[in-house]
Amino acid sequence: MDLKTRLKACARNLGFDLVGVARAGPAPSVDRYEEWIRAGRAATMAYLARPDAIEKRRDVRNLWPEARSIIVVAMNYYTGEHPPPDDQPRGRVARYAWGEDYHEVIAERLRALLEFLNQEAGRPVRGKIYVDTGPVLERAWAMQAGLGWIGKNSMLIHPRLGSYLFLGVLLVDLDLEPDSPFPFDHCGTCTRCIDACPTGCIRPDRTLEAERCLSYLTIERREGIPEDLRPAIGDWLFGCDICQEVCPWNQRFARPTPESAFQPWEGIARMRLTEVLQMNEAAFRARFRRSAIRRAKWRGLVRNALVVAGNLRAKALRPWIQAWREHEDPMLREHAEWAMRQL
Repeated sequence: MDLKTRLKACARNLGFDLVGVARAGPAPSVDRYEEWIRAGRAATMAYLARPDAIEKRRDVRNLWPEARSIIVVAMNYYTGEHPPPDDQPRGRVARYAWGEDYHEVIAERLRALLEFLNQEAGRPVRGKIYVDTGPVLERAWAMQAGLGWIGKNSMLIHPRLGSYLFLGVLLVDLDLEPDSPFPFDHCGTCTRCIDACPTGCIRPDRTLEAERCLSYLTIERREGIPEDLRPAIGDWLFGCDICQEVCPWNQRFARPTPESAFQPWEGIARMRLTEVLQMNEAAFRARFRRSAIRRAKWRGLVRNALVVAGNLRAKALRPWIQAWREHEDPMLREHAEWAMRQL
């Protein structure tokens, strides 16, 4: 059994559902990415447009000159349906944040995979690990490594797993035989994700208007949410899964993962808005210390809860909303005023 075959067997034993190899070099589809940046569609995420970051995304060897091969892994995070336990006002959380922070889970296992290579390659192997943590076009490299195709909603889709997949990348200074790129785009004439998006952020050219994407608005955006977009947020407290929920590949092929790290924490899938509206910053840090939800930051999550409370016309939350109308933060005061007007 050759090294690459043993590597893939080790990856699967570590819990990865998919693993593929690509040769280090110029990134696939980098021209489309740079065009998206130039068109100003990254909203306030200025770190994506930094010249040094763009240069590194063009070719992983600009990021790490020793890179010879790119190992791309994927883990299924679908855990089935979890209806709300009661009729209290609640906000929905995107599936990827229901369990432990995927960055840490996948990085730990990629370190184990690198250690395996060090034991099996016949020489020391150096590597660099990226789990949505550096200037690497993970989805493009995943397609190059044969893991699936990039759908109209910009998600990587696998024909037997769907798109509820976490991706990780391990760059190594070792020549491994590359896998064939995924050969087909199976979206066809389907436009379900485009049609279902409440803000119309999915463009016909398969790019996103980040400034209108609910995931961007509720996670990455640090300022107030534009008033005209607040109704479209509905009950999404953190992130959004709509374009994945309507995808036929998920409806047909998504299957629950046995991975314990991604099982939903109690009260997370649909969080009680009273919990968020009573939470101070210290409580936020303690509650979400090992969760991807901390990316939104305390201020952002409270802002989102006020928007959801307004959209739900949740009169029972009036005392908590009223308290935020008197807060020292002008952005949170304004969102509380808006929420109160919706009741």
